[in-house]
Amino acid sequence: MAFKITDQVSWVGKIDWELRSFHGDEYSTHRGSSYNSYLIEDEKTVLIDTVWGPFAHEYVKNLKKTIDLNKIDYVIALHSESDHSGALPILMNEIPSVPIYCTAAGAKIIKGHYHQDWNFVEYKTGDTLDIGSKQLVFVEAKMLHWPDSSFVYLTGDNILFSNDAFGQHYASELMYNDLVDQGELYQEALKYYANILTPFSPLVTRKIDEVLKLNLPVDIIAPSHGILWRDDPAQIIKKYLQWADQYQENQITIIYDTMWNGTKRMAEAIAEGIKAADPIVDVKLYNLAHTDKNDVITELFKSKAFLVGSPTINRGILSAVAAALELIAGMGFKGKKAASFGSYGWSGESSAIIQERLQAGKIEIIEPGLKVLWNPDADGLKSCREFGQIIADKLK
Repeated sequence: MAFKITDQVSWVGKIDWELRSFHGDEYSTHRGSSYNSYLIEDEKTVLIDTVWGPFAHEYVKNLKKTIDLNKIDYVIALHSESDHSGALPILMNEIPSVPIYCTAAGAKIIKGHYHQDWNFVEYKTGDTLDIGSKQLVFVEAKMLHWPDSSFVYLTGDNILFSNDAFGQHYASELMYNDLVDQGELYQEALKYYANILTPFSPLVTRKIDEVLKLNLPVDIIAPSHGILWRDDPAQIIKKYLQWADQYQENQITIIYDTMWNGTKRMAEAIAEGIKAADPIVDVKLYNLAHTDKNDVITELFKSKAFLVGSPTINRGILSAVAAALELIAGMGFKGKKAASFGSYGWSGESSAIIQERLQAGKIEIIEPGLKVLWNPDADGLKSCREFGQIIADKLK
């Protein structure tokens, strides 16, 4: 169903309440998501983005209830990823000659996805499109988070259609930021940034600065997922600038996996040592085998430091820890500090392996890794508490 945003702008997307994973199984969506598509009806009619492929037929059917498809003058593809472009094959079968406006990279990627040579019109930053009483202004946003990503601004209504930027995987019929639960909203906005945009943080800062220099008044930010920002939309821009600037809270996160609870006991004792040395720091512990990986990345993003632990197995580390280290390396965290720990039986390589992988990910090592033989006894646990105290003292 269409939802009126202004007299000439409607939301015509799809709310996906059942979605629980995204990007394959790479991103957890505990609160569902939405695929936001927008229809502008001025002297010219413009459709901005579509929806994910599984909802393509439903989307086009509902769109026909809102407007005669033959009245659509332009389709704008801000991003070629399938959750945005998935309905294009069904839609363009109905209106094959309608031009698709996108970046040069967008045209290449859409062709790569769907192997169709539609009528592509490529735009660059600063290009405009007159649609009657209003004008569209295009802004390329390369690598936020794909090479083809872009924004478009609607004059008059002062709406920034921001693509994946400022979005959340968050299903809600309430639609606007001032109507939804603020805790849920910011949990999902932060998780979205931490897991998707962290690797591109320097680009985030530069792009926001570039958009601000255009001096365009923004009354609404309309992203491609989640709710729209209409109440003080600048608040999410300010948050992005904070998050992009080596963000950290007064938090230390301990992540680990364990076989017979030896490494778990180490983690708990290290946490005790940290709290003894710094009672006001927020210490959080997560067993990687039982914790959602995207929630873990979000907690690491918030942390000023983190510790990674695993027992030694087959001269290596447990798979859940190895997977987390792979994710950490891909995030490209800046300004984070870390250390390693683990129990062992006879060879004891795990702590050193973890430390090496952290260093390869350009994470600063606070203190050389700690290893304890077998299930830690009283002396072993004392060493863990002392290790935690050293970590806390070095972070003060």
